Amino acid sequence: MTTQYRPKIAVIGTGGTFAMQARDLFDWVEYSESGVVLPIDHLLEQLGEVAPHIECIPVPFRALGSTAITPVDWLELARLIERTASERPDIEGFVITHGTATMEETAYFLDLALDLDAGLVLTGAQRPVNTAGSDVLANLRAALAVATSAQAKECGALVVMDNKAYAARDVSKGSSFDLNAFEAIPYGPLAQVGALAQVHWRRSLPVNGWHARFQFEGVSTLARVDIATSYAGGDGVVIDALVAAGSRAIISAGLAPGRPASGEVAAIRRATAAGVIVVQATRAQRGIVPEQAFLLRDGVLAGGDLSPHKLRILLMLALTQGLSGSQLQDCILMA
Repeated sequence: MTTQYRPKIAVIGTGGTFAMQARDLFDWVEYSESGVVLPIDHLLEQLGEVAPHIECIPVPFRALGSTAITPVDWLELARLIERTASERPDIEGFVITHGTATMEETAYFLDLALDLDAGLVLTGAQRPVNTAGSDVLANLRAALAVATSAQAKECGALVVMDNKAYAARDVSKGSSFDLNAFEAIPYGPLAQVGALAQVHWRRSLPVNGWHARFQFEGVSTLARVDIATSYAGGDGVVIDALVAAGSRAIISAGLAPGRPASGEVAAIRRATAAGVIVVQATRAQRGIVPEQAFLLRDGVLAGGDLSPHKLRILLMLALTQGLSGSQLQDCILMA
């Protein structure tokens, strides 16, 4: 009798709603008050055979609320993935369970930092496993299906939620509590996962020009990069404070045209004169900031179509690698 082949997928638990136990069936909001967080091995045992044709290998990390995760955690998680891939060449993919609040940021960091010959998928949950309508099982099943797909290896880090797979650079969380909370405006998902766990990919997949281009060996801290959000009547107080706090770069999350509030302009000029990199982004969800005369005049880089928080991650890595000036602008527009 022949043994059926089962691909091996490492499942790394980092906490979040996915690992939490609620106090009652409809505890969809304050479930963290229960204080119960399951380690990934116990959680997989509790979930049983979500995908019987896949061998899930639990890999412990530590349980974190996603509002508590830091760049130091990103570095440690990336090293754990690299080490596991090196020690276990039989592993064909990785699924990371993660809190949804910052999952898109962790995904983009891993996308920029890791070069794996394996699928890399992050997933989470909007409702704890012991509540009515929980999405834990469905999201884990879909994530495992995507991680074992050959096309996943070509896509860098992916976020899989609500049976859709999104590119790390494009995805964002658009709702606090809805099950279909994630989106990639205006690009859409890269794949859909069907009812039988089959993965339907788009015919053409995008290429991230800076995927896996950054080295983090020996790096213990990343460059400080902050975000200043514009609003009607905004002044330069926040920007001046960030410069004083030691920011290496500031992402200006500007108004919808991709411009700062008029009251911020002088502070931006002071920042660039002091040697701080300033990148102009927009708080608009479908915003694109191209290179323009007013940016060049003030020594400000154009943020392209990346969101402010994705630009922050890109700059944190790029500055740590020693990129500057036109190299940074090329990096942003290629990412």
